[in-house]
Order: sequence, then C-alpha cells, then structure tokens
Amino acid sequence: MRVGDERIWPGEINVLASEANWAWPAALRDIFRPRDVNLLVARSADEFVHVINSRRIHTTIVDMECEQSSGLATIRIIRMSYPVLPCILLASAAGEAVLSKALALNVFSVIEKPVNMGILRQQLNKLFIKRYNNYIFQQQE
Repeated sequence: MRVGDERIWPGEINVLASEANWAWPAALRDIFRPRDVNLLVARSADEFVHVINSRRIHTTIVDMECEQSSGLATIRIIRMSYPVLPCILLASAAGEAVLSKALALNVFSVIEKPVNMGILRQQLNKLFIKRYNNYIFQQQE
C-alpha cells in the first residue's frame, strides 16, 4: 500500500466527489464506509480546488452535469494546479466529443449515468491498484 515512500491506510484515503440532488452521496458512502474511505463533496469548481488545497485527495469523481459548473471545466481547473490527480468523470451521454475532451484532460475513466455502482467500484479498484498499489476497493467477499 505504497506510493514511493508514502503509505496510505484506510481512514486516510480521501475521495472528493461532486455533490448531487439525488441519492449519489448515499450510494458512494455504501462503497466507501465499509472500506473506511473518507468521502468529501463539492458543489463547484471553486469548492473542488479549495478542498484539494486543504486536504490530501487521492481521487476525484466529477459529474459532467454538475449544477454549478461543467464537469470538464472543473477538471480543467483542477489540472492547472494538480495535473496528475486521478479524476473519474460521470456523464449522461459519453459520446465521442466528451470522450475526446476527457482523454485530452487525462481523465482516468468516464462512466455513463445512471452510474452502475459495480462498474464504479471496479474503476476505483483499477485506479487505486495502478496509482497507489492499494487494493482497498477490491471486491470484498
């Protein structure tokens, strides 16, 4: 569970996600709580940057259709100061244009909405293994 000399342990892992007016935060907590992963939420690009500046964030989950700002605009703003912070993008329509822009912004994964929580967990598992050599999101039997 190391990145270089940095160890990350359950309870220290922070995921920052877009706030939503639907059951999204509760669904994420169902994935994160059993793994002792901290969920933080932000409503706008400014809030994303503020949280990232004040806490160690291991990945972000950005909704393309966030009420306060476009998900791609939020990721562009994050990339200005944090070019390698892993981002997952949620999109209602993940067409070629969205995928092309996401690729240009080095988005780890684009997941279509409504979000299949099993697919999200699989993508988080791949991300944390690849980036942090951490198996916290591996399927628990």
